[in-house]
Amino acid sequence: MEHIVLLFFSFFTEAVTLWQYATSLFIPSCSNKIRLPILSALYAILFFLSLLGEMGLNTFSFFVVNTVFLFALFKLKLLLAIFHSVILTSIMGISELAAFGIMSRFFPNFLLEASVGLVFYTVFSKIFFFAIIYLLVHLLQGKKTNQGQYVQSELLLMLIPVSSVFTMFTFLAIGKTSFFVPPADFMVTICAIFLLMVNLLAFGINHYNQKKSQEYTDMQLLLQKESDSVEYYEMMLSQNEHQSILIHDIKKHLQSIKLLNEKNDSDKINAYIQQLMESSDLKETVKICDHEMLNAILCRYQRQCSDKHIIFHTDIRSGAVQSIYPHDLTSLFCNLLDNAVESSDNIPDSFIELTVQRKEHSSFIVIIVINSCRYTPVYDQDGLPVSHKPETGRHGFGMKSIQKVVKQYHGNLQMYYEHDSATFHTIITLKP
Repeated sequence: MEHIVLLFFSFFTEAVTLWQYATSLFIPSCSNKIRLPILSALYAILFFLSLLGEMGLNTFSFFVVNTVFLFALFKLKLLLAIFHSVILTSIMGISELAAFGIMSRFFPNFLLEASVGLVFYTVFSKIFFFAIIYLLVHLLQGKKTNQGQYVQSELLLMLIPVSSVFTMFTFLAIGKTSFFVPPADFMVTICAIFLLMVNLLAFGINHYNQKKSQEYTDMQLLLQKESDSVEYYEMMLSQNEHQSILIHDIKKHLQSIKLLNEKNDSDKINAYIQQLMESSDLKETVKICDHEMLNAILCRYQRQCSDKHIIFHTDIRSGAVQSIYPHDLTSLFCNLLDNAVESSDNIPDSFIELTVQRKEHSSFIVIIVINSCRYTPVYDQDGLPVSHKPETGRHGFGMKSIQKVVKQYHGNLQMYYEHDSATFHTIITLKP
């Protein structure tokens, strides 16, 4: 029974280590809800195969299980999955041999004790395995810009396995001179197990905190970007207002020019006209819809599409978005059109169609975006497209911002790709 418990504990530690290794280095192809049960099932198979006591079979099955997990659940080619599985298998074997060699050389009495010695050997080898894998992950990740702030804390965390190994040596040194008698042997065994659990928990919590901190930072950057966009569009609205004032006062300007003309002062007339022509208030504006903020947003994306040779067609019904707050309007339409422009870029005869209308006899707002798209998107577990940009973890917040607005207005979001026309469709229903 004790042997079975130790086997279970060993495979649990190895599964946690594999999870840490894979999630830190590779991009998953499915959600945690799918990966976690599959990992549990694969290591359950390893556990039952280990009961046969065949070392060769155990090593080979460990290699195969890791390869299947990496290849099937992460965006890795088969050869790369095999390569990393070989690394994991080799490090596991080296850690077990190192633990056995150290105990045989310095503390041979412990290996003779069936219970305490086996526990110490298991914990000792798994701490070695976990520490080596953690160092390898740290080296393979490199000093990326978004992880620079964590380098010092990660290195300090290495004190935990180092101190754990020192504590293990202390227990082994004590056991070399005197045998542990009950209940001391049981307490020492529990302490050894707790040491390994502390290592797993410390690194797991650190990884979780880093991930949440990075998400929080990226979300703050997104909010700052949206805040800047709101200020930009408010400035455009102010400019439009100044233009309206200038047009309203044009009669007075013409009267002033007439007076200068009566005096035959051509130089002052030219200077006056030049000043009016160079005024920012006379810059051309386009009337796309009757909502000032949305009109400013659409004018900006119309210019972008014109520069990228993308046909931009809109049908915005009067009063359709009056009940949406300006900052939500900015978040929703800017992110929708950012995604549409990115998908349509560098495609011959590409186009973007935006339709916004209210359903008859209801308060529902229907927003439809259809845009050209060259490739079929990859979807996540919620049916939403996954960013194909590098450093995927740092992207996808635009989609989260869209979801946030849709949820706030008790709406529904649907996205799908139509292969025949090579177009991506986004349908949003809001109930303000």
